[in-house]
Amino acid sequence: MAWDEWEQLKAQAAEKGSTGMRLNQLPADPGGGGQGDFVASQDDLGAVGHDAFILHGDLGKQADIAGAGMDKNGAGSTMQAAGNLKSHNFAFGSALETTVSVWDTQLKTLLQACAHISNHLNYSKKMHANDDAEVGISLHHRDGSAVPVSELNKYFK
Repeated sequence: MAWDEWEQLKAQAAEKGSTGMRLNQLPADPGGGGQGDFVASQDDLGAVGHDAFILHGDLGKQADIAGAGMDKNGAGSTMQAAGNLKSHNFAFGSALETTVSVWDTQLKTLLQACAHISNHLNYSKKMHANDDAEVGISLHHRDGSAVPVSELNKYFK
């Protein structure tokens, strides 16, 4: 960039007005109808939790190469093949054993993550529903009438 080009850009910026920086705020009209960007309804949480549950079940059935074709000793068909290759002095046998071991470890980690997501979202959905019910109850007098706004305002001071 040439020096005169830099000077021109500085002059244009000065003409536009303030060069101050705005932090921690949104423009006056954020678009999107004035609502926040992130909204998660209980139905959304339930759907994600359900999908994680389905994925957990499918992965457990279809991705288990360590346990597929298990023999009487508990070795799956892939580990049997690895042992057979090792017994015939093929280096690939050890590599296959390592592959199955790493695969199994990663699969268990992924299954744990799916279970955690499913359980957490189901728990969150249930707890938020309970919290909403508690808040609803606490915002009413014993006779069922609503607490006035002036009363609520005390909590925000």
